[in-house]
This record gives sequence, structure tokens and C-alpha cells, in this order.
Amino acid sequence: MKAVSIFAIPKDLPAAERLERRRMVVRLGLSWLIMMQVMMFAAPGYFKHQYMGTDIQESLEVALVLLNWIGLLLTIPVLFYCAVPIWKGLFAADSEFAHRHSMVNMNLPVALGIAVAFFPSVHTTIYHQGEVYYDSIVMFIAFLLTARYLEYIAVQSSYIAGEHHVLDRIKQCRDEDMAHADRYAFYFVMIQIALAVVSGLVWYFYIDPAHALAVTVSLFVMSCPCAMAMSVPSCYAAARTVLINAAAASQVDETLLESILQRTRHTARFCLTVSIVFHLLMTPLAMIGLVSPWLAAIIMFISSMWVGLMGWRLYKRFRSELEARNAVMQ
Repeated sequence: MKAVSIFAIPKDLPAAERLERRRMVVRLGLSWLIMMQVMMFAAPGYFKHQYMGTDIQESLEVALVLLNWIGLLLTIPVLFYCAVPIWKGLFAADSEFAHRHSMVNMNLPVALGIAVAFFPSVHTTIYHQGEVYYDSIVMFIAFLLTARYLEYIAVQSSYIAGEHHVLDRIKQCRDEDMAHADRYAFYFVMIQIALAVVSGLVWYFYIDPAHALAVTVSLFVMSCPCAMAMSVPSCYAAARTVLINAAAASQVDETLLESILQRTRHTARFCLTVSIVFHLLMTPLAMIGLVSPWLAAIIMFISSMWVGLMGWRLYKRFRSELEARNAVMQ
């Protein structure tokens, strides 16, 4: 039986994979729920400068202290429950799954970005000096878990039983493109981390120390190659679904198979290239302080959702072409 939505659990999955997918859905839902609350409590902090020197300044500052503590308490379960896959991936970088799905490349900048934002925010909450970034942290984790969930179900669909000769050909092409994407993601992450560290130091020592942390966090958030990691699995999941359904109806010949795989590879590499270019274009804006941490998280999320949309459009296009082909043959 097929799932009726991306959040439903297909019954034909093994028990272990069903449990893992259920846990991912729970973590994803909780992170989004808490994100909405933290953003609500963080909102007054963005407008505090408008009330400097007014009668309500003192009352607002007292309220912000309380709101910061609430934000901290809400962020803790997101960090230590929802973000568990991030910490596991960071300390299990040698696992087969990490190598196969680029988790080793993604977890390092993610962990650094969270740490760089969280610990100064805790210091600010305790000593009432500086800015807090709890909303950016929770937003980043929620968006990241969304991207990873979409990647996971795309990869997972490729391992569900089907026509073996078709699956073997899809797997061969997908693995080649995954290796291609991994190489680009590795260099992208290393360059982005270096830029984040250098930019933070330049801001701290030469421009504005108060803004150095925000610039560093923004660049760390943008160094997460979520869209790149989704490019290949999303496109090949679309091809796999169409080809398996067609193979079950004995509608797949070698010419059709190669045509679909060739266009899938082209779309996957197009998504990978556009994702890299988009992040590289946004990086200078973050380096000069025009991209705040929460905006960087939204940018990362938008690029990931665009890749998912491209995979969906590819599936719709393949299905329409096969339906038209069948109508002509009949």
C-alpha cells in the first residue's frame, strides 16, 4: 500500500525503517511547533530600538529578559531531542550511511553554526548583554529537518522492491551522480566554513564587534548544503517511481529507460549547479552583514524546497509523457 502523503508511513517498509521514519516525523513536527512559539517570543526584541528613550523602555527590557529565558527553555528540547540526528551524524561520520548520503559534509557546519549561535545567546540571557538567536537556531533546525526528511523519503523510495533490472540501472546512475554531488558539497562546505571564520574575525577586529557573531552565524547556516544533498535523491526518486510503475505494466524498453535516466541526470546536475550558484551569490551579502541568521535559514529552506519542487515537476513530466505514449500505442 502506498502512502497517501509524505508524512504517512508506507506499510511495505521494514519495521526498522518505519520506526525511523515515525521518529523523524515526530521530531519534524515538534521542531516546527516550537519554532512558531520561539519566533513569537523573539519578535519584541526586533523592535526594542524603536522604544529607546521612551517611557516603556524599562518595562520592555524587563519583559525581554523574561522572553529570552522562555526562548532558552523552548530551544533546549529542540537541541537535545529534535536535533539528535545532527549530533549522531557528527559523531558517526565514518558510518556507511554518512558516506552514502553526505551527512558527514552537512553535520559539521550545522553543528558549528548552532554552537556559535547558542552559547553566546545563553550568555546574553544570563547577563542581559547582547543579542539572542534562539529563533534563528530553532528555525534552522526545523528547516534542516524538513530538508533531510524529504531527502530521506526520496532515498528510501529507491530501495523499495520493484523490477530488479530497472532498479539496478537507476542505482548505478544515482550512485555516480551522488559521488559527483559529494565532491562538490565537500569543497563547498570547506570554503564556506573558512569564509565564516575569516569574516567573523574581520568584523570583530576591524568593523563592528557587536555584529561579528550575526555575520558568522549567517555564514555557517548558509554553508549547509541541504539543497545539494537533495538534488540527486529527489530527481532519481521521481524517475524510479515512474519507471517501476511502467515496468510493472511491461511498458519499459531500453530506449525509454535511457531517455528517462539521461534527463534525470541532467535535471539533478542542473539542480546541483543552481544550488551552488545561488548560495555563492548570497554569500557576499552575508559577509557584508546584509543577511541576518534567520534570513539565512529561510534562504537555505527555500533553496531546498526548490530542489524538491524540481523533483516533483520531473515526476509529473515523466508521467504525462508515458500516459501520452500509451494513448498513442493504443
